[in-house]
Amino acid sequence: MKFTLSWLYDHLETQATLAEICAALNQIGLEVESVESRGAALQPFLTARITQAVQHPNADRLRVCTVDAGPGFETVQVVCGAPNARTGLAVIFAPPGTYVPGLDITIKAGAIRGESSGGMLCSLRELGIGEESNGIAELPEDTLPGESYADFAGLDDVVIDIAITPNRGDALGVRGIARDLAAAGLGTLRPWLAETVEGTFASPIEWAITYPEACPWILGRTIRGVRNGPSPEWLQRKLESIGLRPISALVDITNYFCFDLGRPLHVFDANRIAGSRLTVCRGGKESFVALDGKTYTVTADDCVIADQAGVQSVAGIMGGEATGADDATTDVFVECALFDPVKVALSGRRLGLFSDSSYRFERGVDPALPVAALEAATRMIVDLCGGEASEVVSAGQQPEWQRTASLRFDRLESLGGLAVPADESVALLEKLGFEVRSRDDRSVVVAVPSWRNDVAQSPLLSQGVDLPADVARVAAEGVAAIEAESDLVEEVLRLKGLDAVPAASLPSFSVVPGAALTPRLARTELARRMLAARGLTETVGFSFVSNEAARSFGGAPESLRLLNPIASDLDQMRPTPLVNLTAAVKANSARGWADLGLFEIGPAFAEDGQQAVAAGVRAGHTQRYPGLASEPVSLWAAKADALELLRALGLNLDAITTTADAPGWYHPGRSGVLRQGPKLVVARFGELHPSLLQEQGIDTPVVAFEVLLDAVPEPKRRKKAAPQLSAFQPVRRDFAFVVGEDTPGENVLRAVRGADRQLVTAVSLFDVYTGPHVPQGQRSIGVEVTLQPTERSLTDAELEAVSERIVAAVTKATGAVLR
Repeated sequence: MKFTLSWLYDHLETQATLAEICAALNQIGLEVESVESRGAALQPFLTARITQAVQHPNADRLRVCTVDAGPGFETVQVVCGAPNARTGLAVIFAPPGTYVPGLDITIKAGAIRGESSGGMLCSLRELGIGEESNGIAELPEDTLPGESYADFAGLDDVVIDIAITPNRGDALGVRGIARDLAAAGLGTLRPWLAETVEGTFASPIEWAITYPEACPWILGRTIRGVRNGPSPEWLQRKLESIGLRPISALVDITNYFCFDLGRPLHVFDANRIAGSRLTVCRGGKESFVALDGKTYTVTADDCVIADQAGVQSVAGIMGGEATGADDATTDVFVECALFDPVKVALSGRRLGLFSDSSYRFERGVDPALPVAALEAATRMIVDLCGGEASEVVSAGQQPEWQRTASLRFDRLESLGGLAVPADESVALLEKLGFEVRSRDDRSVVVAVPSWRNDVAQSPLLSQGVDLPADVARVAAEGVAAIEAESDLVEEVLRLKGLDAVPAASLPSFSVVPGAALTPRLARTELARRMLAARGLTETVGFSFVSNEAARSFGGAPESLRLLNPIASDLDQMRPTPLVNLTAAVKANSARGWADLGLFEIGPAFAEDGQQAVAAGVRAGHTQRYPGLASEPVSLWAAKADALELLRALGLNLDAITTTADAPGWYHPGRSGVLRQGPKLVVARFGELHPSLLQEQGIDTPVVAFEVLLDAVPEPKRRKKAAPQLSAFQPVRRDFAFVVGEDTPGENVLRAVRGADRQLVTAVSLFDVYTGPHVPQGQRSIGVEVTLQPTERSLTDAELEAVSERIVAAVTKATGAVLR
């Protein structure tokens, strides 16, 4: 919420300095985010007058001007190229050494085409405060030279920007901020009373409400014979100071009250309304063009204002272009309404349409203000634009907003930690507009003012369906009373100053602190350390990516499409972290860093939910070592990364099988899926599909893996016994089996392990061969078997016996023959 000091002074009579005002705002919970003085950068610019302007002798489009800019600059020669530079014109002069914000330059004295120039004559655009123009700025004829332009134009006003919490809708108007400061003792709130404008004719336009859940009350009146045009300078300055662009007097008046009182208004061009009635109703899949020039399609859940021609406004958010006021408008219909905050918020998110009005309706507006606000707006329209006002027409009725709240004085210390005398507490509440209904030595009951929508509101409870009705009612009443009292405690304490509230540590639930990491978080940290130890660098990516990128990694269902993305290329929830990792490989490769390894641990999204995934990529070539050449990254490295992570997470790798049904973003012949048992998929690995790399513009080899952390079962907690270490030498033997090309190597390894569970302690694949001496359609698989005796060394006969059992087991399981 932005406002200027001069605007604040319209409602607050105070002698406080800027520093004191900002300190008070922070103490009462209206946090100051920035303080800006637009005039500070414009102080060096001076008002001046051109005493003589003649044609430049060496340039057709330049003029040599003699300028009077006050003491020290009475007769300065300036070369100017503006077509409107002429004798007697009052202008803005920038002396040498002045920084010009609109051009990002510092003025220096010099010569232009042989003529000396000791400064610059400026346009408002060059000062950074105006639009493009055809020449230098022209000031009023009675302007005196030598005055700072910032002071002359009233740009020395300070702009304060404060952060507003969602519950403080009353602080979204300058008057609400002034009310808080006055209650905090920083001055006196100036009285404000809207002057009634008597209607002289019946309004030709009436209201009707068919959607009372979204709009309980709406008012309006016709003003005919207005003259729309630029608003007066004082109004334009107020709006420009807070970043709003003046449009026209009628529109600027509604914007003024939106920020002055926190009361949104809207004006329709009455001559463009079809029929004699505006209806507040539900939308119906109808499109209309809003005032921002964009087309929106409303739904049956959206509250709209329609005439006989269709939708003319999304209620509480933005009006339509078809009935908007412009310079040709002569008759207007002014709208002032109450709209349901939740329905306004939902419509804004559905349509992707937001405005200053919706921002205030979502946080709650004063339900008792519409009549006075309509009168005040009518008076300003008549004063600035002329015209004649009709009688006020309305539909619905003012909702019952009156409510009370009670405060026990001892709760200020027991709940807030600060003891405040009873009389002082009551006085502070009265300064905020609360009216005392009853009081005793222990407590006070006050009536809540209409503008404080956040105090003593009935809380939304999620009570058990099986809870008896009388118990549920008593519980709800108790919660409501506690919430209301807490609101009053907060009001008293913040006016005393939040910095005066003593700090208190949260109570500890036990002497021994709880675990900092849950088992799931501990596994994630373990995975992070393991992958980093294997030489991969961690990255962090957005959970949303472009729709096109998501399609390359398994599809982009519409249910995972973002309705209001932060950027047009971040509109889809990612199916896998590989989307981000591949983009990182592309970015690094384009900058000459193609050999790298990256990983990310984060969510992957699918229509049936999300799961945590540890994904990694290796790209480019391996490092060169003495005697070892650099080679392209291999899918076996990706498989090793996945297996090592699964081992660290507690899985028995002997129970892991590999299948060749990896998803479509992997190379179909150089990838695999790791499973525990026949169904449970725990990881995927392989080379990325060549077409995907080509599509991404990556011309270096890339292998990847994905470990599905949520699918990896928790290791069973067993009591660990001391390891049994054998005193005998292990025996290693190699076997080469000839099997069919379609026989998985996993079947051979599994058969070897099952041949003798006691002696066979390790089996590893070390060779796969096809070629001469191996029949067509078959291949040779070499495995190394480790035999570990525990009671005595093995004899040759025992070694031959176990070897025969191994060969027999493999032959039975796969049909292989010993090579």
